[in-house]
Amino acid sequence: MTDIAVTVNGKQRPLAGTPAHATALDWLRDNGLSGSKEGCAEGECGACAMLLATPTVDGGTAWTPVNACLVPVYALDGQEFITAEGLGSPDDLHPVQAKLAEAGGSQCGYCTPGFACSMAGEYYRADRTPVADASTDSATADEEACPVHDPEHGPNGFDLHALSGNLCRCTGYRPIRDAAYTLGTPDADDPLQQRLAQPAPEPVATDAEVDGSRFVRPATLPEALQILHDEKDALLVAGSTDYGVEVNIRGRRAPLVVAIEQLPELRTLTIADGVAAGAEGYVEIGAALPLSEVEKRLDGRIPLLAQLFPQFASRLIRNRGTIGGNLGTGSPIGDTPPALLALRASVVLASVGGEREVDLADYFTGYRQTVKRPDELIKAVRIPLPLASTTAFHKIAKRRFDDISSVAVAFALDIDGGLVTAATIGLGGVAATPLRARATEDALIGKPWNIATVKAAAEILRGEGTPMSDHRASSEYRSLMLNTALLKLYSATVIESKEVSA
Repeated sequence: MTDIAVTVNGKQRPLAGTPAHATALDWLRDNGLSGSKEGCAEGECGACAMLLATPTVDGGTAWTPVNACLVPVYALDGQEFITAEGLGSPDDLHPVQAKLAEAGGSQCGYCTPGFACSMAGEYYRADRTPVADASTDSATADEEACPVHDPEHGPNGFDLHALSGNLCRCTGYRPIRDAAYTLGTPDADDPLQQRLAQPAPEPVATDAEVDGSRFVRPATLPEALQILHDEKDALLVAGSTDYGVEVNIRGRRAPLVVAIEQLPELRTLTIADGVAAGAEGYVEIGAALPLSEVEKRLDGRIPLLAQLFPQFASRLIRNRGTIGGNLGTGSPIGDTPPALLALRASVVLASVGGEREVDLADYFTGYRQTVKRPDELIKAVRIPLPLASTTAFHKIAKRRFDDISSVAVAFALDIDGGLVTAATIGLGGVAATPLRARATEDALIGKPWNIATVKAAAEILRGEGTPMSDHRASSEYRSLMLNTALLKLYSATVIESKEVSA
């Protein structure tokens, strides 16, 4: 316990004696770093955002914004992070803080520290590049080079989605956006910029027990599996974007928490095309690899997931959340299960007895229940290749971004010569579990891809699942959304076909 510590704003601070369930936000405020605020305690407002030093593929460091209200502070043992206090001081403002002040981007100030940290993460993003200067001698400058035609990126290359998890209740977003779009590039002597050239801290094994509750970070995967075998009440956490809410809102206090997000075997991403070996190809994604990292490494390789990622919560959540966690909760409204079902994915489960692979369509057994045994963990998800030629992910929610879905539908179809030769459809939010729309799939396969087929199949899709009414949507609305989803997909393919032929 005496060696357990974190580095905050360049200074090492001990964690000894901190309750095992404490979040980074609670610990920060208890230790006088009150710049980080608690707005929602659910990861939706970003008032608690801080910058975590995470490794890059070239051996350097990236400043990654995360929600301090969700991360267990013991999960940061040996790690390094920056809060709003570490960006600058009243006498020497950080460039982000100065631009926010100049643009009038702060009113009550409650959300400002979180905005500053998220904005600083984008400020230091290594591949952020300014848009080419649109001012030319030609009277008809290229519209693509003019930032006014891209409302989500500034002329300085600032991606506005970097702030998607930050909520402002009084200032309005225009001055905050203006501040972001006027940021330059970091100076060479900027300490936080210089820090990026050095390696990020290595994960360290942790074992802390306080008042009968224990937090463990195993050093190896076999050690983690042994703990699961020996301790039946062990609770696995990775990004903790779900467990953190349970701790804050529902007062959950697990007697034993086992953190697995740093285990290298769970952070892999492999693409095997299978051609050289004469076998079927696949894409395997480690269960504990953060969604933002998955998105970056795939780089559009799986178009269906590329559509899903921007709609999955916010950047702050995706910087910690994992596919393994999304599947591990067994929730019927998770965003990844419908897409993975459509992709015919399987789940790799590991225990001390070895590994087994389960078709995701057979994984869910009931409301928040799965075939995963208490002594198993999700090691990876495996997506077979080749991929379907026509895919789409439709998420119906009250907000366009950063919201829980009322209905989610994922399509993966092969259309050859005007005929549907294969169809897989994944659904979420319309039953006690995510599920395949098998009746609709059967109604499409072997039929011509035309409006008559689609209308008939859409009526079948309307009746799939057992949608219920709750505060997000009525059962009738959910059924209607299923019906229109297939029609929407057909319209998109017709438009795309016309564009190609033109």
